[in-house]
Order: sequence, then C-alpha cells, then structure tokens
Amino acid sequence: MTKGKQLYEGKAKKVFETDNDEYLIVSYKDDATAFNGLKKGTIAGKGVINNQMSNRLMKLLETKGVPTHFVEELSERETVVRRVKIVPLEVIVRNISAGSFSKRYGVEEGIVFDKPTVEFSYKNDELGDPLLNDDHAIALKLATEEEIAIIKKYALKVDEVLSEFWAGCGVTLVDYKLEFGKLSDGTIILADEISPDTCRLWDSKTKEKLDKDRFRRDMGGVEDAYAEIMRRLNNALK
Repeated sequence: MTKGKQLYEGKAKKVFETDNDEYLIVSYKDDATAFNGLKKGTIAGKGVINNQMSNRLMKLLETKGVPTHFVEELSERETVVRRVKIVPLEVIVRNISAGSFSKRYGVEEGIVFDKPTVEFSYKNDELGDPLLNDDHAIALKLATEEEIAIIKKYALKVDEVLSEFWAGCGVTLVDYKLEFGKLSDGTIILADEISPDTCRLWDSKTKEKLDKDRFRRDMGGVEDAYAEIMRRLNNALK
C-alpha cells in the first residue's frame, strides 16, 4: 500500500492517505501533551510503544467481538487502519477513582467502583471537551440513541477484556479513553489508540503509575514506565 499526502497532524499522530480510499496510514509521534495542549514535551520511544501496544490490544479485542479500525502494522511507528468518520465523543470508562474524576467530585484516588462507569465528553478543543450525557449527545446530533447503545456495549466489552488481560500482567486498569468511528456504511468500530497515553495503568501490588500521569504530574521515569508496561504486554502475548 502506497502512502500519500498527509491529511492531518494531531498531538500524538500523523495521518496519511493511501492509494485505497478505504484505508489510511497512521504514524505515531514521540510528542507528548497534557491539559488540552497546555503542557508539551517529548517521551522518547513513545510512538513505537503506543503503535505496537494499540495494534496488539486491538487484535485481541477483535477476537472477543469488538470490531476495530486495525488492518496491518507496517513498521514500528506506522499502521494501516480503516478510514472512519470519528464520532465526536470521547468515551471514558472508569473502574477506580483517579484523575479528573477525583478532582471533579472531591474524592481520593483509588476508590474501587462497584461496576465500571461510562462517561462522555464532547470532542471539542475550543470548549475544553465538556462532559455531556446521552440526551445532550443526541440533542447535539453527535450520535443517535442506537449508536450510543452500541458504543456503550463495546466500551464495556473492552473493559471486560482488557481488565482481565492487564490483571494477568500484574497491572490494574484504572480508567481509559476510547474513540469510535463510522465506516462508510455507518458501521461503528473502535478507532484511535489504546496505550499508556489513553489508559491509567497501575502496578497491582505497588500502585506505581505506569502511564502518562508520570508526564502530567512531573513524576519522572516516564520512559521507564512506558517500557515496563510494554515489556509486560509482550510477555503476556508470547
């Protein structure tokens, strides 16, 4: 497949067209941002880890009935994906209180929920990605009631599969962000990425953070944390 012109460059990825209208090539960068781009930096090797981790976890999810945009890994940093129209909702699934949830509701980090919570935010940088509920999403025509039901079903299936997978690696899946897209026929599939950029991953015993929070909070050891989580994933998939 031939890589064509660059269509888009975001905070963490570049997207290129191909000689097939149904497919795109995504290239992962080492750039890191936080707080809606207010904090910027670089995490050496992040692009390689995020690309490979996303691909391997999406392949796992495919076997469990969650359709994804993954097609083929071209190199350490580049992957062929299905072209989708992104549903403008960030889907956040939480198993334990942390991050913005703890800050918003004034609770400590580490409270284990009785069941996963699913929340939506409107993908709009100018508005600061505000939280919204199902009715708001429908009123704004961001998604239909049927599409929201499908997205929630897939999000909870992802939680079931990945929580079990990471537990086997000695890692707790605290929370994570998903994005979904629609194929040309309207079929909804999982898109974007699954990585330490988009997931909170804690060592199950020590509660050590093995994700982007180390960058957000100036904790140091960011590259080591990303490498460690990738090492555990690779060992589990051998």
